[in-house]
Amino acid sequence: MLRASGPDRTRPSLAPSMRDEILSAIPGLRAFAMSLCRDIDRADDLVQETLLRALTNINSFQPGTNLRGWLTTILRNHYLSEARKHRREVEDTTGSYADSLRSIPEQDARIAFDEFLAALATLPLDQQEVLLLVGGLGLRNDEAAAICGIRVATIRSRIYRARTRLKALLPTIGNEVNPDGSPALF
Repeated sequence: MLRASGPDRTRPSLAPSMRDEILSAIPGLRAFAMSLCRDIDRADDLVQETLLRALTNINSFQPGTNLRGWLTTILRNHYLSEARKHRREVEDTTGSYADSLRSIPEQDARIAFDEFLAALATLPLDQQEVLLLVGGLGLRNDEAAAICGIRVATIRSRIYRARTRLKALLPTIGNEVNPDGSPALF
């Protein structure tokens, strides 16, 4: 069925009888494609894709079977695959649908968190400790005071000094608030 031709022996060519049979099937394939999509340009694209797929997979064709049927099946399957794919696509001429799918890049949050950790590391250990107990673990001031063995007023003072220092190091920190109205992160 296939034979190598010319000086480039790696590129196979079709036997003349197979080539003639494929060429004679093109008008029928084109008519079938027109009946499926009702658009001459789309039909020509379908036939071209069918021939490309057929030639690429010509080794899977069983000699002695119906070549026109095989080509028609390739065309039909390709058309149905494209139709299924097209059903999942959304026409968005204005770009409004694409805009609704945007998400905030995660790397910005990671960079901000790394900056926060670096700023936190510059605080004195006693301020880091109370900030992590109250802001990180969500403990109440009196619970943090009991853990640290100091007064609640000292906890409040350390939190205030830690927040003030972090705000100076990170100007955007402290602008975010939790749903309960408390500052985010601490």
